[in-house]
Amino acid sequence: MQKVPLLRLHANIDTRVSSIRASHPDWQCARGCATCCRQLADVPQLTAAEWALLKQGLAALPPQRLADIRSKVDDLARAPSRPVVCPMLDETEGACPVYAQRPVACRSYGFYVQRDLGLYCKDIEARVAAGELPDVVWGNHDAVDHTLGALGESRPLTEWFAREAAEE
Repeated sequence: MQKVPLLRLHANIDTRVSSIRASHPDWQCARGCATCCRQLADVPQLTAAEWALLKQGLAALPPQRLADIRSKVDDLARAPSRPVVCPMLDETEGACPVYAQRPVACRSYGFYVQRDLGLYCKDIEARVAAGELPDVVWGNHDAVDHTLGALGESRPLTEWFAREAAEE
């Protein structure tokens, strides 16, 4: 398991996010803004290390909440629709119940750019286009992807859940 490199990556991402938030206190990525969680392009991909950490967070949830998440994951595996809504999202609160154990893609979204693809959050892209964020030092998502790639194979969230259910 590649836990130490993953935790190092989390620390690097957290540093970048903290820096951006400190220089822009009005940053919109905060509890209650779950636009990205409601508009995923595809089922999230996780490395084994990310899944191991996420499982810890899931195990701490109340049984009914975990059952609801499993049901949403099963629905997603059977009939994925676009955009994908994260099955872990608490839609009432607009919050993630496993926030501390969330995958790298969730940690970096809204604070990192990818060289060939740019930003992903349309709200933040609109602010950039309006000239509101010229001083932001964005994180390099290509470097994040490179680090994740070194952690081994990734699988869709639905597949990790299916494997877990098969082992129970």
